[in-house]
Amino acid sequence: MRRSGGSAFSVSLVCILVAVFSVRCCAQDAPSPTQPATKSNQSLDVNWLYGAYVAKDVELKPLNGQQRFKLYLRQTFTTPGIYAKTVLFTIGDQIDNSPPEWGTGFGGFAKRLGSREGQFVVQNSFTALGDALLRYEPRYDRCKCSGFWPRTGHALARNFVTYNRTEKEMRPRLPLYAGAFGAGVVAGTWKPANRDLLAEGYRGAITQVAFGCLANWVGEFAPDITRKLRKKKPESR
Repeated sequence: MRRSGGSAFSVSLVCILVAVFSVRCCAQDAPSPTQPATKSNQSLDVNWLYGAYVAKDVELKPLNGQQRFKLYLRQTFTTPGIYAKTVLFTIGDQIDNSPPEWGTGFGGFAKRLGSREGQFVVQNSFTALGDALLRYEPRYDRCKCSGFWPRTGHALARNFVTYNRTEKEMRPRLPLYAGAFGAGVVAGTWKPANRDLLAEGYRGAITQVAFGCLANWVGEFAPDITRKLRKKKPESR
């Protein structure tokens, strides 16, 4: 019971940190007025916080194998997103002292950092492979609707369903949660002995529910946040 409560605390802490940093993230991620993003580039856009997305004005088209691999590399290695996510979750683990065998010093932090990095790389790899085999859409598509609640509903739903290869029919995001569960199990094998690997997988899947919903919501409203920040800048001078 103590472990479960600690894990919930870590997830909650990370979600709070994400919410705090999301405004700064949106401001930095927005294309500058002098260098607007092209539609061809937007199809493989990856934000450091909320991952791969498709803007409202970009037609949603199926990705080929080369595009999927390029997107996987961006999400997993070549953009700062996974490293920022790793640090945020490691901070939560460090405060929670999870696992306690690693202690609370710098050595423990380094082990947790490496563990989280490995877990997220494994998760991205499993998920990308599953999406490719089933030909599911791996990107978050911003809602073409309007209104706070319809857009919020869209953001939350996309954490559980996505398009298949038709880009019209919805399917449950089984690869996403299988990847989160599998990565939790794999990460449990390099943690101190006597781990409940099924429980580690369960925590990984539950974390995806919480973090995924929040990340999608931030991704949905990022353009609105950016516009508001730009309007405030001249007033603050």
